[in-house]
Order: sequence, then C-alpha cells, then structure tokens
Amino acid sequence: MTPNLETSLDNVLIKLGDLGQYQRVVFSLVCYAIILHSCVHVAFVFTTINIEHRCEIPGCDTNTSGFEPAWLKNVVPFEKNRPVKCEMFAKLENETCSIDLKNNEVVKCSSFVYQTQEKSILQEYDLHCENNLWKLTLVGTINNIGQFFGLFISGMLSDRFGRKQVLIWGMIGCATCGIIRAFMPTYELFLVFEFLDAAFGAGTYICGFVLGVELVGPKKRVLTGVISSSCYALGEIFAAGVAWILQSWRPIIFTLYSPIFLIITFIWIVPESVRWSLSKGRIEEAKKTLRKVAKVNHKELSENTLDKLSLMMQDEPIKSKNPFREVLQSTPIMLRLINCCFCWITCAFLFYGLTLNSVALAGNSYLDFILSAVVEIPAYISCNFIVDRWGRRKTLSWSYILTGAACAGFIFMPPHLEWGSLVVYLIGKFGATAAFTILYVLTSEMFPTPMRHSFMGTCSTFGRIGSMVSPQTPLLAQIWKPLPLVMFSSMSLIAGLLTLLFPETHNTKLPDTMEEAIEIGK
Repeated sequence: MTPNLETSLDNVLIKLGDLGQYQRVVFSLVCYAIILHSCVHVAFVFTTINIEHRCEIPGCDTNTSGFEPAWLKNVVPFEKNRPVKCEMFAKLENETCSIDLKNNEVVKCSSFVYQTQEKSILQEYDLHCENNLWKLTLVGTINNIGQFFGLFISGMLSDRFGRKQVLIWGMIGCATCGIIRAFMPTYELFLVFEFLDAAFGAGTYICGFVLGVELVGPKKRVLTGVISSSCYALGEIFAAGVAWILQSWRPIIFTLYSPIFLIITFIWIVPESVRWSLSKGRIEEAKKTLRKVAKVNHKELSENTLDKLSLMMQDEPIKSKNPFREVLQSTPIMLRLINCCFCWITCAFLFYGLTLNSVALAGNSYLDFILSAVVEIPAYISCNFIVDRWGRRKTLSWSYILTGAACAGFIFMPPHLEWGSLVVYLIGKFGATAAFTILYVLTSEMFPTPMRHSFMGTCSTFGRIGSMVSPQTPLLAQIWKPLPLVMFSSMSLIAGLLTLLFPETHNTKLPDTMEEAIEIGK
C-alpha cells in the first residue's frame, strides 16, 4: 500500500531536522510578524484611553492649578469623590473661586483640564463627557467586528492562495489603513479605517501560526505554537511600553505600524508552506523549498525522495473542495467543528473578559496591561511540557476547569486579602491563556490540510463573538457584582467537559483527507 503524503513529508522533515537552522531563520521572521500583529491588534486600547478631565474654570485655573486644586469643590459638582467631567457651577460676577457656589446653577463647559498629559482620540474628536463615552468603547467593538469579517475571509484566502500571501498582504493592508486612520478629520472616518485595519490584519496571526506548524517536524509543532503565542504576549508588552513612553495616540500609531512595511521583504525570503504547496499540486515549488532546507541545514536529500512526493501526489491527489460543503457531508466533522466553535467563543470570552475585568494591579493602566500580558508567557511555556506529556485533550480540559475554579474562588475572596485575590486572578488568567494556546494546537491538528486554515479561521471568527461580548460584562456587575465571574466560571466548566469529546491528536500525523480526520485518535 502506498504510504500517504503526510507521513512521507513528516519523515523528510525529520531527516532534514525538525527545527533546523533554515526553519529557525524562517520561523524567527514569522515571529517578527506575529509581534507586530499583536502590537497593532491592541493599539486601539491606547488610542482610545478615557483620560480623566474636568471643566476649565475661567479666572481660576492657571498653569500651576493642577487637576484638583483646593478650591475645586466650590465651583464644580463632585460625584463619588471625583469632579463631574463636564459640569461646573455658574459663576456670578465679582465672585472668586474661594466662594462656595454649590447652591448655584449647574452649566455645561466647553474647555477642559486633564489629569495627565496623555492624548487620545477623546481630545481629537471632542468625545468628552459621560454621554460620549460610548464612542470610545465603540472603537473596540468596531475593531472586533472588523476581525470577525477578516478572520472568516482570510481563512479561505489562505487555503486558496497560500499562507505566505495572506500574511504579507494582510499585514501591509493593516499598516496602510492604520496609518491613514491617524489623519482622519472626523470620528466616523476614523471608525471606517479602524474596521479596515482590523479586517486586513485579522487572519495574519493564524497565517503565521500555521506557517510555523507546517514548517517543522511533528516533535516541534507544540514548541512552535508556544513560541508563536509567547511572541503575541511580547507584542502586547511592547505596545504597552511604547504607549507608556509616548502617551500620545498619533505617535503611538506611527511607531507601532511603521515597522510592518518591512514585511514586504518576506516575498523573497520566506517560503510558502510545503504542505500547502503539495496539497495544491505545486510540486516543483515544494521541491525547491525542501532543497533549500537541506542545503542550509547541511543535510542530504536525494532527488529520489523528492520524486516519491511527486508520485504520491499523482496517485492520491488532494482535491480542493468547498470546505463547508464537504463538512456538511460528514456528521462527525460537523459536530467537531460546532464543538470547536463553542470552545473558541468561551476561550476568547474568558481571556479578554479576565483582562478587562481585572482589578488594577498597580494603579497604573500601562503597568496593569504589561503585568496582564507577562503572566501569559509562563502559561505558554508550561504548555510545551504538559501538552506532549498528558495530551492535548486532557490539558485543554483541565485548563478550562482551572480557570473556572479560579473565577469561582475569586468571588469568595475577602476584600482585605489583596495578595490572595491577586494570586487567584493570575491563576485564572494563566488557565485561560493555556487554554487558548492548546486550543490553537488542537484545532490545527484535527482538521485536514486543504481546509485546515478555513476551519481555524471559522473557529477563530466565532471566538471573536466572545471577545465582542466580554467588554459588556461590567454591565452584568450592575445587576449583581459577582455575576461576570459566575459567567466566566460556568462557561469554562462547560467547555472543559465538552473538550473531552475531541479526538486526541498527540503523536498523530496531520490529516490530509476528510477520512483521515475522522479516524484521527481512534
């Protein structure tokens, strides 16, 4: 019986080095793209900062007054020990700021004093006052909607035109729209390019992730997945550090988006996925890449071995079909895809929800964001050790359950135990991060090659529903304060149980056909 394509290709990659010098160089370039993708993915967080502000009081405020001078309560109404953002007491002629005007008429103001020197689109588009704050949060929603559409489309484009093409042109399109956004004269046009920026860049992380997984031998798949995820966290940390230093939205955009244009060089220095090339019948392109791998890694690769790959493609061609039409013909794969989509929704809901609903860890928004990203790295690294030892399915299930238990435990933590609350929070974020990492690996391994990116893009698209809903969880706290954590806990426990229905993909080859995908893990 003729050995299948994937087994032979895996054997070739093992002989050439699971992660040899050539793969390390190419994968380093892919990691560069992932870091930049992460930077621009979270850029909206720092361009839409809600800067604390209050009315500027004519005749009272000077360059040395500060944000809360001693006389401020005389002329501005307060709410929860904070000055109301856009209201002041009407001043009578000849009255000074030392006179208590609390019984006077309240009027709106049009000029403001800011608590910090930060600059965001709040000042640029005059989004002051409580009734305009929804416009700041809407930017994040538009960003997620753009990613929702972009992920779905990029998955199909990647499987049709290649991982490399979508990675390069998606990032270039993202950078172009992102920089144009900084020059938009109106808030509405800003939103248009926020959407386009997110839509172009949405699928590039998965492209980089899949390129990494498909470039190396089977023993290094998890390692490349862990490194890719860690690079995403490094991008978050870098973006927060840049924002902390610059504290002005336009320079932040220019600094984060400009390096992306270097990715145009990937056209000449980064190869297309060998697996994708073979699955599309582009035999010579795959042979050329494998020869280059052998040369750089100082390994021997006979033409006879390469010819066998060509013969297998002729004997067992992989036909390109509509992935969604084909999945409807296979009940096991359809149920697997539905279950996978739910787990992605839950994972995104937990990951972003815990980030947005966490208490201030250090009282500094930039430092809080950095710490929240730093805790992801040990979760990514630990996955490299536990996933190959205990398997994908069990570790994913336990990651969900760990997050659910931490969220439930946080509800019962006494308020005065700050360190205890911090530890429980970090455990929850650790579990959610590990679940995200393992879910990427498992999803990439249990669907066939011709539709792997399409289904990863579909699952990630549905996962975007979770990230769109998570910013609204503070509204649940107005009904009952622990309700957001109850939601996190219950959904993670359900996902932990449903994960056990997935096949175990540890020590299995990547499936090429629908039949191989159905039989995987049996």
